[in-house]
Amino acid sequence: MRSLLAAAAIFLVGFMPRADASDQWVPIRDVSLEVRSGSPLDFSAFLPNGAIDADHRLIAGKGGRLAYAASPEKPLRMLCASLAWSPASGGFPDHAGAERYARQLARHGYNIARLHFTDASLMFGRQKDFDFDPETLDRIHYLLAALKRNGIYWIIDGLSSPRGAYGGYDDRWDANGDLKLRLHLGEEAFAHWRTLQEKFLARVNPYTGVAPIRDDALSLVILANENGIEFDSVVHERAGEPAYDRALAAPFNHWLAKRYASTDQLAQAWGELGDDERLEMLTVRLPPDRYADARMRDLQAFFSEVEGASATRMSKVLRDLGYRGLISTYNNWPTVQTALSRRELEAVTMNTYHDWVGSYAPGSAILQVSSIADGANYMRMIAAARWLGKPFIVSEYDHLFWNRYRYEAGLVMPAYASLQGWDVLCRHGHGPIVLAYGEAYPHKKAMLPYAIALDPVARAGETLAALLYRRGDAATSGMTIPFAVRGEADLDEDMQAREPERLTELALIGGIGLIAADRIDDAVGVAQPRTQGPEEVLAALRDSGSLPRDNHADLEGNIYESDTGQILLDRRVGQLRVSTPATEAAAFSSLRQPIDLGVLSIEQTDGDGLVALSAIDRQPSLAHSRRMLLIFATNAQNSGMIFRDSEEKVIEDFGTLPVLIRKSYVDLALSRGAAKWRVSPVGLDGTVYPPVRGGAGAVAFRLSNDTPYGPTTYFLVELEDN
Repeated sequence: MRSLLAAAAIFLVGFMPRADASDQWVPIRDVSLEVRSGSPLDFSAFLPNGAIDADHRLIAGKGGRLAYAASPEKPLRMLCASLAWSPASGGFPDHAGAERYARQLARHGYNIARLHFTDASLMFGRQKDFDFDPETLDRIHYLLAALKRNGIYWIIDGLSSPRGAYGGYDDRWDANGDLKLRLHLGEEAFAHWRTLQEKFLARVNPYTGVAPIRDDALSLVILANENGIEFDSVVHERAGEPAYDRALAAPFNHWLAKRYASTDQLAQAWGELGDDERLEMLTVRLPPDRYADARMRDLQAFFSEVEGASATRMSKVLRDLGYRGLISTYNNWPTVQTALSRRELEAVTMNTYHDWVGSYAPGSAILQVSSIADGANYMRMIAAARWLGKPFIVSEYDHLFWNRYRYEAGLVMPAYASLQGWDVLCRHGHGPIVLAYGEAYPHKKAMLPYAIALDPVARAGETLAALLYRRGDAATSGMTIPFAVRGEADLDEDMQAREPERLTELALIGGIGLIAADRIDDAVGVAQPRTQGPEEVLAALRDSGSLPRDNHADLEGNIYESDTGQILLDRRVGQLRVSTPATEAAAFSSLRQPIDLGVLSIEQTDGDGLVALSAIDRQPSLAHSRRMLLIFATNAQNSGMIFRDSEEKVIEDFGTLPVLIRKSYVDLALSRGAAKWRVSPVGLDGTVYPPVRGGAGAVAFRLSNDTPYGPTTYFLVELEDN
């Protein structure tokens, strides 16, 4: 690989100006989005999904990596399809649609799927508890069978909706309801959750002949999505109301009474109590807010103990029902407190977002910032929540629409998920694909946040993820940097404290994760308390030989090169570059001089975007490949989108289809020559159109994403030998 630093050593530049003229946005002509068999977008030939059976049940194998039961020493990478349908996005497909959909997922490279909010779908419009809609239940069962036939494993939430399976609610996809909190505190809520597992997961699927909970395809159950007590309290906090639900007061008092002998002893620990607060009378108050209260440390310890006990209790229910797969929960909120709640789990699951938005309503706002500019912080946050020696599953992530830099996600997350050695990568959405534009459902009439299937930029990123991450093009780090955890001693008065951001920059160089302090041995790592700087750790890694001495990482200079030598993030110029034998790619917000990736050089362009080149003909490298997929992604918007501000941070109207792609060009060159070469546009369904560029000898060309056949993000590069 040629030096990744060659194009970025000294230039300090700003972001490229946006293209706002109407003639710079061109409408997509594709209607069908079903990838054609054997096309350049059909990855099933070189990413085949095998049969799912007892030998190929997924387990925690050697080193805690996900593996087949029959070969625990061989780690797997699972690319996950998020299936979070609701009536607004069309719901679960009928039988014929399920067959087509599952087949398409396999062609796109997915080998596991997460079913999210199934409880809400089953109970939509139902008035009695556990009165599942029979057609929806049948469709879910058939889809599970179709996924399994296509070699696609399952992840299922034990609970997604805070309304559970209670009848009589029409807000099942909203944050209303307190079931997730009550699960930790009361017998009725726990019994409701247990019955939900019995009536759904433990019910025999007529299309497989076995209950999902005993099916080899069910690989992970997330007991309840995003059910940490602190996070739930934040979600339900309202102006003028206490920070914490009154239902927590009595359990907290009982917990304190076991820990402290008297009110006086508690007062010594906290510094001060109100005159009416008596431990003997169980009248100690919860913190009035979540900021710098001395009692916060004990409240966090209480939360962690309660959450650990809840996970153990709920896990036993699944085991008693015959479940053999992995179990996880508390899949968001990467704080010190929640890390303690996750330490005894069999697997760690985490959700993370860049430029999060919580509503589709007019006036909703994003920051409109680059993830590369902040050093991929949304990735680093969850990297520091991983417990080493356990499978790590990204159950949700996204760089959300309408952020103009979301082309970055297709490189940031699969590259660093590979470096970290993560086991499952799941970009969140209603569904990762649709079969066609123009479906008559409210959430499919335009691109929206959490609707990646309609977004050609997000889809291009998922295509790259199948190659870079699942195929294994990007290597896993050869070193692991452990972050020592003592336990309760690590808690302080900050309820939402997490691993220091500066220290998580180490995740851009090698693998990181949490480990019990008494197990860290002599490894170079991050001790408690967190007094080291990342430069100190980096120097120790170089001295130990764990990090090659020619590694160009310069944390003070905001340059981060992975220990594998394949990934370089340069925050100064807004660029991320990846060079592997089979894939070379760059995401850039600026380009003042060429980027030399090895085989591929990006010479110049008129805007920001993502460019990637991958071998797709079973050749081991781009240096030998004769058939390569070229991805060129810029930005996309809906027709008629309206913003309230010139920076396009605040949405007024999402607009409608057709989707518009920002027109752009890029000048590219390969270090290889050919007797004959050609570059052909590839439609979003995989159709290969006549070449738009070609020649003999040196391979160099200007490429526009606005082709005679409509705009696209894909091109086929073919070379014939000299």
